[in-house]
Amino acid sequence: MVTPETLLEVKRVMEAVIVKKLLLLAVVLGFANLSWAGSARKDAVDRMDNAAQVLHEILAAPDQGIPEEVLESARCVAVVPHMMKGGFIVGAKQGKGVATCRTAKGWSAPAFFTVGGGSFGAQIGVEAVDLVMILNEKGMQRLIASKFEIGGDASAAAGPVGRHASANTDWKLDTEILTYSRAKGAFAGATLEGASVRRDDDSTRAIYGSKANTEAVLTGRVRVPASAHIFLTAVGGAQAQAKRKS
Repeated sequence: MVTPETLLEVKRVMEAVIVKKLLLLAVVLGFANLSWAGSARKDAVDRMDNAAQVLHEILAAPDQGIPEEVLESARCVAVVPHMMKGGFIVGAKQGKGVATCRTAKGWSAPAFFTVGGGSFGAQIGVEAVDLVMILNEKGMQRLIASKFEIGGDASAAAGPVGRHASANTDWKLDTEILTYSRAKGAFAGATLEGASVRRDDDSTRAIYGSKANTEAVLTGRVRVPASAHIFLTAVGGAQAQAKRKS
């Protein structure tokens, strides 16, 4: 015969089992979140360090690189290290980038974004391409937006290469984004028609926390993290290095 006392004891045991399972689930989810956060943070830090290396190597090339005049007029500098580009018949682009913009106190804390899109042509194989973008004020506003398309929403052109920008170019007046690429050691202006640029919210949260957003970061309202100093030093030194070449 089942007594009320027996039913009560069974209920207590079941409740204890449920509580233990919930606690175990919470622990598992907690470790998963910590693992994700650690991985996302490492990805973001590695991206900044790789972007700094890209700038150093591009500007170290004799008689090559981004002209001094272009760097002086830059509102923002964005780098996508090791963007994958290629395919068979239909090419594709995919990469993750980091950007910084000028503020009254110097270069801003870095903001993170992704680049994806397609191109059409006779492409065979896959190669890693380093991408550099120089943006003016309008380009900066595009970067702050959640998504834009290069060549569609934002005007873009292959940037001039060498010690000085050609006097015949209209990059200062009409172009929101100047694009450059380096592949297999060759550096040149690049075209990225149709590529889509999106905010990378996961990397932003991993570095700054949940309250930061791209606008606050790029306008200087977010403190520069220690992990960004290598990248910002590379950006700040780019113009000085270009001047020494001129």
